[in-house]
Amino acid sequence: MRVGYLLGMWLVAASLQAAEPVATVRVDFDRNGVTATQVHGMADIAAGRAVSADDPVRIASISKLVTALGVMRMVEAGQLDLDADVSRWLGWPLRHPQFPDTPITLRLLLSHRAGLTDAAGYYAVPLGGQLREVLDDPRAWDPVHAPGTYFRYANIDFPLVASVMEKASGERFDRLMQRLVLQPLGIAACYNWASCDDASVARAVVLYDAAQQPVRDDNRGRRPDCPVVAAADGSCDLGRWRAGDNGALFAPQGGLRISGNGLARIGRLLLGEGEVDGVRLLRAESVRELARPQWTYAPGDGMTTEEDDSGQGGDGFFCRYGLAMQTLATPVKGCRDDPFGDGVARIGHSGSAYGLLSGLWVDPASGTGVAFFATGLPDARKGGHSAFSAVEERLVKP
Repeated sequence: MRVGYLLGMWLVAASLQAAEPVATVRVDFDRNGVTATQVHGMADIAAGRAVSADDPVRIASISKLVTALGVMRMVEAGQLDLDADVSRWLGWPLRHPQFPDTPITLRLLLSHRAGLTDAAGYYAVPLGGQLREVLDDPRAWDPVHAPGTYFRYANIDFPLVASVMEKASGERFDRLMQRLVLQPLGIAACYNWASCDDASVARAVVLYDAAQQPVRDDNRGRRPDCPVVAAADGSCDLGRWRAGDNGALFAPQGGLRISGNGLARIGRLLLGEGEVDGVRLLRAESVRELARPQWTYAPGDGMTTEEDDSGQGGDGFFCRYGLAMQTLATPVKGCRDDPFGDGVARIGHSGSAYGLLSGLWVDPASGTGVAFFATGLPDARKGGHSAFSAVEERLVKP
């Protein structure tokens, strides 16, 4: 009986692992524009709506890269400094309890070298709450490694970045990102729905698990009743927002809703070193600084996989990381960060959450790139020749 039960469970797990995504979108591009588009499946099963390359999806951790574009615009404007102690903007001392004499900077936060972990949480700070309280939990800190000495991918770094951006500008993070990045590039996108236009809201891609059950953005063509984590009393009055109190509110680490075509436009911006279709968003040196690896894996100096339960990668997944930007195909023993399998050092970022996998990868040498996402995937994802999943390895190929 026990053997039969285990066999049945194995068969279920195997079928889920082999299941096709609910939706896939892939957009190829070069510096001049989109060169090819492939779309398959459903954006919304219940509504019978097929997916398109213009439908916005919660793109997961690629959100971090777009957040970093906003940071660099503020750096260029003199509002922020990558290497200054962020405590000056936060208004309270951000310090590692075991290493209180080491300042924590935007450079360390953006490159996941600030000594933080996700063990105390990072996204469920309610409206009206204080992100600072998460940092009071000892689990939020790596007990061994001082800031600047170790790479440990931690989502909480980016709510802190957003808090700094809000304090420096006085603007709500989602609106600030509209002004700094999305509107100048002509991209209909938003962090956590509040600042998206009605047409984008109506085209939301529903995120499904491997059993095709909706887990995020099953909005039925409408705005969600509350686009953020509601207040402790269940209310959702965004008028309670206060600059810098809760940078997690609009999910800078993963909450960007953007289409495949919008993502391709970000990729073309990277290929153009800050310029796309005649719009100069950033200086070329700013884009190069984002891409320049701040950390390259060597035994003992960092973790090559993500610790949370998103299913993101395995050992050897992260091996080179800049300011919210990965570099692939690291020629170091133990690195398995080449889903393309061709040894090309592409730059960009991956994403994984709520049954979605995504990627934005550009090759500056050839001037080409690819943006993609897939929904309805299981959490446990096995790859073939790399630490990426088999779905990603397939989607990066033409």
